[in-house]
Amino acid sequence: MNIHTHNLGFPRIGAQRELKRALESYWKGQSNADQLQATAHTIRTHNWLLQQKTGIDLIPVGDFSLYDHVLDMTALLGAIPRRFEHISNQNPLDLYFAMARGTAEQPAMEMTKWFNTNYHYIVPEFEHDTQFRLTSERLFQEIKEAKKLGINAKAVLVGPLSYLYLGKEVTPDLQRLDLLPRLLPVYREILQKIAELGVEWVQIDEPILALDLEPAWQDGFATAYQALSDTNCKLLLTTYFGSVAHHAALIEKLPVDGLHIDLSHAPEQLDAFRSGSFAKKTLSLGHINGRNIWRADLSQTLAALSEISSQLSGDLWIAPSCSLLHCPVDLALETKLDPEIKNWLAFATQKLEEIVTLGQGLKSGKAAIQEKLAISDQASQSRKTSSRIHNSVVHDRIEHLTAQDSQRAHPFATRKQQQQQRFNLPLLPATTIGSFPQTTAIRQARAAFKKNELSHLDYLSAMREEIRDIIHKQEEIGLDVLVHGEPERNDMVEYFGEQLWGYAFTENGWVQSYGSRCVKPPILYGDVYRPEEMTVTWASYAQSLTKKPVKGMLTGPVTMLFWSFVRDDQPYADTALQLALAIRDEVVDLEKAGIGMIQIDEPAFREGLPLRKQDWQTYLNWAVKAFRIASSGVKDETQIHTHMCYSEFHDILPAIAELDADVITIETSRSRMELLDAFVKFSYPNEIGPGVYDIHSPRVPDASEMLELLQKATHHIDVKQLWVNPDCGLKTRGWPETRTALQKMVECARLMRNTLQS
Repeated sequence: MNIHTHNLGFPRIGAQRELKRALESYWKGQSNADQLQATAHTIRTHNWLLQQKTGIDLIPVGDFSLYDHVLDMTALLGAIPRRFEHISNQNPLDLYFAMARGTAEQPAMEMTKWFNTNYHYIVPEFEHDTQFRLTSERLFQEIKEAKKLGINAKAVLVGPLSYLYLGKEVTPDLQRLDLLPRLLPVYREILQKIAELGVEWVQIDEPILALDLEPAWQDGFATAYQALSDTNCKLLLTTYFGSVAHHAALIEKLPVDGLHIDLSHAPEQLDAFRSGSFAKKTLSLGHINGRNIWRADLSQTLAALSEISSQLSGDLWIAPSCSLLHCPVDLALETKLDPEIKNWLAFATQKLEEIVTLGQGLKSGKAAIQEKLAISDQASQSRKTSSRIHNSVVHDRIEHLTAQDSQRAHPFATRKQQQQQRFNLPLLPATTIGSFPQTTAIRQARAAFKKNELSHLDYLSAMREEIRDIIHKQEEIGLDVLVHGEPERNDMVEYFGEQLWGYAFTENGWVQSYGSRCVKPPILYGDVYRPEEMTVTWASYAQSLTKKPVKGMLTGPVTMLFWSFVRDDQPYADTALQLALAIRDEVVDLEKAGIGMIQIDEPAFREGLPLRKQDWQTYLNWAVKAFRIASSGVKDETQIHTHMCYSEFHDILPAIAELDADVITIETSRSRMELLDAFVKFSYPNEIGPGVYDIHSPRVPDASEMLELLQKATHHIDVKQLWVNPDCGLKTRGWPETRTALQKMVECARLMRNTLQS
């Protein structure tokens, strides 16, 4: 048996977010394509050499992306939507970014969550006449770059079945699986070119194997991999994010040379792959968690690997569970993190070291890595016994929760009457999702305050001036329900985490969310407790400036959970309840302060859904309960809003209705209101604000385009239930485009009201 170490992917953004800055400079016209590509080359080179120096045997090539790896496959396969073909003769980067971000003429391609992560991918679009052809040299050029550096390269591709499955049909009566015969010859061509470049192994990612697949898709795997079996490349069928044991019989018959399984999220699936043909093939075990930042227990993991290695006759590979794309780059950059907590962590660079250590232990025996095992043992014991993890007050509150704590006083129909009497809103009330553009001045003031370069009084004055300006602008624009704009907030999760016990924070713990958008998830290491109010002062000040209602803005418990690096020493359901109680306290305090509308954002609600339907109800039960505990401590006249975005909701609408939020705002513009079909079939009972324009694109649509979407929404939902709003928060946009877009949105709402009332 041969023992090898390999990696499935490394963060693309650069240790100091170099790619983010390079992309945004290019988009603003401040740098050219050559400068952007030079930065990309530097990051790739650093990543490859780091992995080589660490001792990784097989290093991924093709995992780097300027925006998104699924969009890269669309470019590689020539699957360019017809609406972007007019750009194809221009700079290839213009076409690439047009698909991701839109143009003045065309909205961007749809964007949605990558399985149950907070990473967003660009959804492929398929038409009846979609043709595939090899149209990009990017992957092959990168292989040449890596080979020139002496890198032992393993090419990375999204597999053909996952690529089709993750796309969408944009013409009626098309089944995207029917495109497989057109697609496979191009995959063969790609694999043959990779082989010609001297690459032995290809990591072909098929994460949809962790899902429940219909028979036609299962049959597609047999067809596809038979067609790809003689291309002179060895194929490592790569799965992650969950168990694929339910497809073990299917996988066993596929003519592939190896299989990667995720043992971090589904350790129980190993039993399905211990014997039969799997025991003779290359088996890659993802014991190191690629999606969280906790240090591995190396002694425990080595024992598990040693046990399975004795049962295999094929090669054993050691890897992270999935691409390290979902982890920050390097823990060594954290100079201010509490030493005890830092000792419990491993970022992407440290996870490479863990993989190599395990490989050394298997090859040379436990004695060869004894010192590293001792360090790991000490860290594991420290975390288990630390007094800072547990809080008896929190546990006591959880134990004394009752059914009444998750119920509003009366049903929605009763509450709606009281809320209408209180707010007297017009038909189709216009509002925003919460945040407004964070200008350079805002960011500088916040940074100076954190560094003690700005006094508390001066910081308070700066933020109040910004809030006053935001309220004034919203009144000028004509919005019906206002927000304070959130100038004091760095991030919708980190801001709240900073004020809660049980959280720790990094300086450079950035991960990619999409494109140049990076987030810095806080570390939820212990029991959560809110020591004092977090938003009341800001919301109250904003409300004092206007007679129109101002929404209090909070992040919900499920999103606080999944958008943190969450503790793994207790069930997620328990942590969610702790977060719910902290948010509940804030909701109650906002109501006491006179805030009549409170928005509890839950964009991660769908993201947390398990991959297998058999596991859904358990998750939905505790997720719904957490939201309702957070939101149910108020009177009927207080209106509870929630926001969800960039996920498919049609299959969980009963659970969304069970949240019992008075108003839900959702992303629908990129899909052109398609999502509302599901709300109609379900007969959604409460009020809903479908986004009428896409804030993730710099493109500002005309009022007539927004009106078309709003009219489409009225065909799905009773107009008395509808609100008018953008898709998401406006934090990342600039003021000129924001003002113009919102003015057009308000005009759109007025036009629609006039039409309905005439």
